[in-house]
Amino acid sequence: MLKSAARLGIGGPVGSGKTALIESIVPILMNQGIEVAVVTNDLLTTEDADRLKSRGFLPAERIIGVETGSCPHTAIREDPTMNLLAVKDFELLIPELDLILIESGGDNLASTFSYDLVDSYIFVIDVGAGDDIPRKNGPGFVQADLAVVNKIDIAPYVGADLELIRKEAPIYRRGKPIAYTNCKTGEGLDEVVDFILETVLFRSASATHQRVEEPQMDAEVDGRR
Repeated sequence: MLKSAARLGIGGPVGSGKTALIESIVPILMNQGIEVAVVTNDLLTTEDADRLKSRGFLPAERIIGVETGSCPHTAIREDPTMNLLAVKDFELLIPELDLILIESGGDNLASTFSYDLVDSYIFVIDVGAGDDIPRKNGPGFVQADLAVVNKIDIAPYVGADLELIRKEAPIYRRGKPIAYTNCKTGEGLDEVVDFILETVLFRSASATHQRVEEPQMDAEVDGRR
């Protein structure tokens, strides 16, 4: 019988740090014996898939880039056929997989995942987009199984009030979990990994997680995190 891997969606606006989050958490998961593959979605390119392949922390055959050719949230919600086919290919070719991450193309706060495609999903926002993002009450942020507030380190430089975000985000999330992350230093990543282990894979989270150092040259060049 064909094994079915757990599927986790990772959505959020352009530049929020979805790909950087994947780069940060996959090595941690692998260190804990989790077999991972990644599907990325881009409008007309395989840019994110190529970026992940260049990092070298996963074999290239464990990364598939989907070109959606239309509004990105269509391919993860209204008609996820292309992504479902990519998932099926992974399960046929790499039956030992435990987890498939499906990264949405950059979209807006209304972007949500179909639960026909994923078992659970994360929605990533970044502090640089403004401290009013939680108050905008976007379905993606509000309904996600885990919300990630990323790039917390840049708040002082962009005039964002991080404490206001910390105060207001739980109100709009109505008690659903929130992680506050800095992918450059690793701050908050343990909370994301624990969520995946406990909620998606139904495994006990480790008390501590080893931070895996990754080459930073690309991040330093393009400033993405």
